[in-house]
Amino acid sequence: MSDGVAQQPVEPQVEQPLRVMVVDDHPMWRDAVERDLAAAGFDVVAVAADGHQALARFPAARPQVVVLDLQIPGPNGVEVTAQVLQHDPSARVLILSASGEQADVLEAVKAGATGYLVKSASREELLDAVRRVAAGDTVFTPGLAGLVLGEFRRMADGPVDDPRDELTDRETEILKMVAKGMSYKQIAERLVISHRTVQNHVQNTLRKLQMNNRVQLTRWAIEHGLDDDDE
Repeated sequence: MSDGVAQQPVEPQVEQPLRVMVVDDHPMWRDAVERDLAAAGFDVVAVAADGHQALARFPAARPQVVVLDLQIPGPNGVEVTAQVLQHDPSARVLILSASGEQADVLEAVKAGATGYLVKSASREELLDAVRRVAAGDTVFTPGLAGLVLGEFRRMADGPVDDPRDELTDRETEILKMVAKGMSYKQIAERLVISHRTVQNHVQNTLRKLQMNNRVQLTRWAIEHGLDDDDE
């Protein structure tokens, strides 16, 4: 016997897999997306074939990311997005749709989706988008980001009250980078700070501006011309 208290083995910290729900009314496509996600190490906690199933299964499944088709029976993808985020504002919605139409993209973003990929995206692009959306980034199929940002500019109707006096210099600096479409990782590398610090600054900015998510923050920053400011 060794004297003293026997040391307990240190349990390694195991990172929990990202919880994802897949909603699509085409069984072959839904199954393929589920297989790709599972093979990449994601935890597919639920699947659904229509809006009613999605909304019924979401509360118990508690996914962090919902990969959602827009054109589904029952409540469509836009309505599901809005209701899912009303139930759990911390969830993220990634639209995966056959449509790249401007109206569809903008409706989804206005409902709170933080990503939009067309179904021609590669498997790698989908997996990367799920990871980035979960981390709080906004992700769009190339070509759609400019469309969305351009529309937000057109929706801005003149000068509005400027609450930027509430923000610190660093929060304003990060807000400008968010408005230019930079990811949290890119911002962290540019400013030589941690990813977590960037997230904390963004959360503080959201609280001060009384907003719920990065999509709203990006829209506000663009309306105030922050994406055009010199760094």
